[in-house]
Amino acid sequence: MKHPRQAPLTYPVPLPRPVFRLARAPAALLALCLAGAAFAQATAPAPVVEQFTLANGLTVIVKPDHRAPTVAHMLWIRVGSMDEVDGTSGVAHALEHMMFKGTPTVKPGDFSKRVAALGGQDNAFTSRDNTGFHQQVPAGKLEDVMRLEADRFANMQWPDAEFTREIEVVKEERRLRTEDSPRAMLYENATAMTFMASPYRRPVVGWMSDLDAMTAADVRDFYRRWYVPANAAVVVAGDVEVAQVRKLAEKYYGGIPARAVPSRKPRTEPEQDGMRRLDYKAPASQAYVGMSFKIPKLEPADLLDPVAGAPASPTAAASRDALALTVLAAVLDGYSGARLERALVQGEGRLADGAGASSSLVGRGPTLFILDGVPAEGKTTQQVADALRRQVAIVAQSGVSEAELNRVKTQWVASETYKLDSVFSQARELGSNWIQGLPLDGSARVIARLRTITAAEVQAVAARYFGDDQMTQATLLPQPVDPKRKPRKPAATLRHDAGS
Repeated sequence: MKHPRQAPLTYPVPLPRPVFRLARAPAALLALCLAGAAFAQATAPAPVVEQFTLANGLTVIVKPDHRAPTVAHMLWIRVGSMDEVDGTSGVAHALEHMMFKGTPTVKPGDFSKRVAALGGQDNAFTSRDNTGFHQQVPAGKLEDVMRLEADRFANMQWPDAEFTREIEVVKEERRLRTEDSPRAMLYENATAMTFMASPYRRPVVGWMSDLDAMTAADVRDFYRRWYVPANAAVVVAGDVEVAQVRKLAEKYYGGIPARAVPSRKPRTEPEQDGMRRLDYKAPASQAYVGMSFKIPKLEPADLLDPVAGAPASPTAAASRDALALTVLAAVLDGYSGARLERALVQGEGRLADGAGASSSLVGRGPTLFILDGVPAEGKTTQQVADALRRQVAIVAQSGVSEAELNRVKTQWVASETYKLDSVFSQARELGSNWIQGLPLDGSARVIARLRTITAAEVQAVAARYFGDDQMTQATLLPQPVDPKRKPRKPAATLRHDAGS
């Protein structure tokens, strides 16, 4: 990659990276949501965020921050791998790559060169839920990057030969980041087994057979279908004024013709009726076990303040459980020395070299709670799996203390405050919230509701969602590693993120 990998941008995805992650914090969504509230508490007054819609349907979100003469510009499209169809998996990510291959006025590969010449940097990412493109430049160069980004959003154009070359880069990315990683392959196989109807079952980077069969026409069709103004948002954060951004947005994005967003059919995941188990064999130095449990998610509407006297929404109870599960993940693994570390990793009789818990909170698709661990020498994956579930059972039986709750709630704010010193992080948070349909102040609303979660609610969800019938257990069974095998050399052209 050209630039360092950013923090996961796809917090709604059940597993934020293409591995069962040994988390040291709650789910990635929480990190993004809490950042806004933490920043608001650390500064007074809080920056005013404004949102408006152009005549063609494009959403624009602006957050002025005058502390440094820099600006982050992001284009978010509400389309990701979950919008693909069988046989073309990976096309959303392939399109992300091809967006760097030119327009009638920008030669292939010149986009990033022009951003660099402005004194900035750029990159892009694809997830299950969305695709994004971002630049950070000196504030005085905002108009230049808006012109460039609007041009390729509206006028992507390249010859078939460019696709033929770039799809090989995408294949190499799959080999390097997935096929050469035993845990990434375990994750891919486990995800395909965890979900039946949900398109989350397909890998973001795509199955290799689909990449082999993909054509330039597949990519162009996906682009014409989904890259429409009403399915996109431009987010600008930094040393700008709202009126300035509005004028530039109208100038460069406003002339893009309006088109209807394609309808999306519901693909509801059926209720799981029994435990699913995967034993995956691969050359590896350590065993690994991950358990995923299907859980409810926070519905954006349940973040809005209810009308006095109105009945609770049909999803209110499930949303409340989703928040309590987020707190449970933090109690188990939200800070150094949390329950899983104390019980499984520390001490002479330790069971695991690492153990973690994470909980998804929102998403366009279904959400999961993850428990995972790496057995210590002489210990088995089943011992680790049993110990992980035992810690949840202890919470279900005995609850958690107010001191634990206060600790994790306080730490979330403290640990996330620094992230919003970055205008890129501010833009990323706003864009992520827009993708999920959250309000502009969604981050602060999430914090406020998390703070109201009680010990009794945490105890209740620990007892409700961790039965065998809603669990998928995936185990990595290490095979001998070939000592003569040489590690693959990263391709110099790999730069974008798939499945972050």
